[in-house]
Amino acid sequence: MHKLLARKTKRSLLALLSLLLFAMSATAKIVVDFDPSIDFSKFKTFAYIGGVDSLVMLQINPDLIKNRVHRAVARELTQKGLREVQPNQNPDLVVRYWANTQTELAASASANWGPYGPFVDSYWGFWFNNITTMSTRTGSLQIDLIDPHKKSLDWRLYIMDTISNSDKVWKEVDKQITKGFESFPPSPREVAEKQKEREEHKPAKTDTSFQ
Repeated sequence: MHKLLARKTKRSLLALLSLLLFAMSATAKIVVDFDPSIDFSKFKTFAYIGGVDSLVMLQINPDLIKNRVHRAVARELTQKGLREVQPNQNPDLVVRYWANTQTELAASASANWGPYGPFVDSYWGFWFNNITTMSTRTGSLQIDLIDPHKKSLDWRLYIMDTISNSDKVWKEVDKQITKGFESFPPSPREVAEKQKEREEHKPAKTDTSFQ
């Protein structure tokens, strides 16, 4: 009886530890990228053109996402001094988004075979393990600011987060959009760091001359 209780307690502690580790890793990821050669002060107007949704097994109205992203981006860019116009009014920037979700399933098995190990190749070959499963749903949102005249991507915000409650997730996403747009326009320090990063990752030149 005491051994059975000890085994159950051990399994409960392992399960609790797994949940804690999962909770610690479920933090939002926010990445901002941009072209450091762009003079962002020249942009005065923007237009919202919507985006693409790939919402796997998630009951969220795409129009709701479209409208919420629109309001959030318009709020942030307006606070930066830009003015929203219609796509046919020759905007300096167009705003496009991409939303995606995916579900991952993790399973683990635990067993205590005691001093004799499992019995196999016999009637006793059926051994019952404790199976623990955890389903993780993650979502990502990418917001692009594009120069419609050059057809070039000038600035991008990428957000990835764990979705624990689809009804409440937008409140966190809205905060993350605000945090991401703190880097628009990029500061001189951010521009210098991005220039250095691009220089370090510049592809090596190849000699194409004939010998």
